[in-house]
Amino acid sequence: MRRAAVIAFRTARLVPSRNLALRAKSNFQSSSYVLGVRHASGQPNTTSKAGVSSTGAATSKSGSSMYVRRFSVVAVISSLVGYGAWYTYKGRTDLSNGAPFSAAQQRDYATSPVPGPAGGVERKAVIVGPDSLYTGAISGGEPISKQIDDAGRQVLEMLTPEQATQVLRRNEESYFVGRGKGVVRYDVVQIPSNNPIEDDHSEKIIEIPQALATATGARGSGSDWMFWGVFDGHSGWTTSAKLRQVLISFVARELNNTYKASLADPSLTSPTTEEIEAAIKTGFTRLDDEIVHDSVEKVLKANSKVAAAELLAPALSGSCALLSFYDSNTKLLHVACTGDSRAVLGRRGESGKWVATPLSVDQTGSNPDEEARMRKQHPGEENVIRNGRVLGGLEPSRAFGDASYKWTREVSERLKQSFFGRTPSQLLRTPPYVTAEPVVTTTKIEPSKGDFVVMATDGLWEMLTNEEVVGLVGQWLESQSSSSSTSSNSGSSWAKLFSSQQKGLPVEHSEKDNGNGKGGKKKDGQKTPIRQQQWGVKGGENERFVVVDKNAATHLVRNALGGKDQDMVCALLTLPAPYSRRYRDDLTVEVIFFGEGEKSGDVVLNKEASASAGDVKAKL
Repeated sequence: MRRAAVIAFRTARLVPSRNLALRAKSNFQSSSYVLGVRHASGQPNTTSKAGVSSTGAATSKSGSSMYVRRFSVVAVISSLVGYGAWYTYKGRTDLSNGAPFSAAQQRDYATSPVPGPAGGVERKAVIVGPDSLYTGAISGGEPISKQIDDAGRQVLEMLTPEQATQVLRRNEESYFVGRGKGVVRYDVVQIPSNNPIEDDHSEKIIEIPQALATATGARGSGSDWMFWGVFDGHSGWTTSAKLRQVLISFVARELNNTYKASLADPSLTSPTTEEIEAAIKTGFTRLDDEIVHDSVEKVLKANSKVAAAELLAPALSGSCALLSFYDSNTKLLHVACTGDSRAVLGRRGESGKWVATPLSVDQTGSNPDEEARMRKQHPGEENVIRNGRVLGGLEPSRAFGDASYKWTREVSERLKQSFFGRTPSQLLRTPPYVTAEPVVTTTKIEPSKGDFVVMATDGLWEMLTNEEVVGLVGQWLESQSSSSSTSSNSGSSWAKLFSSQQKGLPVEHSEKDNGNGKGGKKKDGQKTPIRQQQWGVKGGENERFVVVDKNAATHLVRNALGGKDQDMVCALLTLPAPYSRRYRDDLTVEVIFFGEGEKSGDVVLNKEASASAGDVKAKL
């Protein structure tokens, strides 16, 4: 597939636009051209920018329109062609040569009508056929569709900017935190690429017991423990879902034990940083032991395939985990990272601009420290890291689940024969190769300075640098504070905390951020925005970025996907799973704002920055 995409892309670049043949004498007024596509395997490593018009009704599956500029979605859609996903109209004309379909072709490409807008409304879509690719206007009321089952259809029709905004905001949440404990707000958003999304997230605020609050020096109404977690699943969604359900509870239990133990020493007002970090690590590893090893014992004891299907699912898939724990008493933020999700602190510098400080390190086979650690643990195994991956397969060097890298060969073979295990790698010699133990960092938060933290799965960091992310949040804050003078709600009151007039991205750039290595990694193994190169992103900050969203996390995702370039945003969000995964990953982003805000004691949904104002699960 990679070869096909590259050939298609190169062909597009070599053919001048004035020589491109315009197609479609039938109901489609074609605006593009036809390319032969070879069948191949692999993933394309380059693509170009797709264009989208702004006309059409803003509906969920119909009423959109599009056009494709030169260097359009050829490389993108070639992957669709390679997989045989043909979309066309029953009984229409083959746009490549004007010949009518044969009876066999009509059977192969038959579609079902989907209700659309009233007749006469022109919409446009991507039409993919055997050995050809078109973009054409639909003059009738039927979008391109394919019946997939009795329950629904898959429609490949270009989103309008309005529809793209609906997609971006579909899973956004925002909360005002009126606890008076150093956190004023946090925003969350998720954008799927896989179907279903393999990412997950969890947030929780815990009022610590009064005895602990008093013993650790808290005054007034006590102290809060605040948790935020993002979980980047792979090979399925079950492991990340398990983390959403129980990881915070496992960590809180260990922290509770640690804080209680500190009561025995009257000289301590709270556990030491080392003790807190050790407690977090214990919570992580105990949960992973339950997922990977306890599940095997339960399956073998039950001797049931039904039990195995349920119990082994979180072990066979995998997930990275990024968990932040904030103690409002000490104002210490502990960030635990297992895998390659990332947390970055934004803090106002002396210049008035924001400074980006990473609070975690990407843990992959491309990280020299991680590679050295694993080679030390597995001496003599040349392929313990191969091509930047564990045993040549898994990119993160730390993860929950991924039991095929942790079970012995004997356990793997037994589960494969009797239940639903996988064939162990031929390179497997001395497991476990992957650990869930996190690397934990501790940072003193300064709420009075308006600190904020961005936590996100690696999909965001493939698109934006640390400085761009922090600068975009700073830009968003300026927009919020400038509009707060005309509003008197709780949203404006917290925004004023961050007010300062800056133009462009108000961030200090680091020279270290330019030290790129090979394969989309810095020399220290940290990921760089490889997608910018893949998509051919050009232009400065003023040409790329836009502020139109009330949710800070949605603001980041929109700009990661193209920002002012609505063509790019719409094209990337139009691509269906699984093909979209070649060009963008699942995205989960959280932005936590620290500050000395109002004290109401409540955590309240911020309706204007949330997708739904319905019933919301309590975070306290």
